[in-house]
Amino acid sequence: MALRIERGDFSDQRVIDLLAHHHATCHAVTPKGSAHALDLSGLQSPDIQFSCAWSDTQLLGIGALKRLDSINGEIKSMHTSQAARRQGVASKLLIHLISEARAMGLQRVSLETGSFAFFAPAVALYRAHGFVDCAPFGSYNPDPNSLFLTLALA
Repeated sequence: MALRIERGDFSDQRVIDLLAHHHATCHAVTPKGSAHALDLSGLQSPDIQFSCAWSDTQLLGIGALKRLDSINGEIKSMHTSQAARRQGVASKLLIHLISEARAMGLQRVSLETGSFAFFAPAVALYRAHGFVDCAPFGSYNPDPNSLFLTLALA
């Protein structure tokens, strides 16, 4: 599979649909008040770089990088389409976002994900790329339904 990763187009219906699916899924499986997935409008913030993974015209995955301050960033809204799971798409997208963070001069990227079984594949992916547990960061509060991970880029 030839994979390309490029800046996301928020006017593309395929992107809108996958984002809506991601947002709805996260809110459906996560207890009320613990879901932090951004919707379409939330991802259009100027401090967020949104990327899409494609094979020809098929959208395979999405992911975003949010600048928190001059040295810290956050991985947001990582999601792989059901048809593209277990093909390395998420790993390549994560590597791309980490590379973007380095290019921005960030020294650390962190993320929040669910702490329960539904999110185990995501947690395994992040740990495989060197992310380790950390305390809540930014505006997050401690939450038994959340797991916080971080990666030093230096």
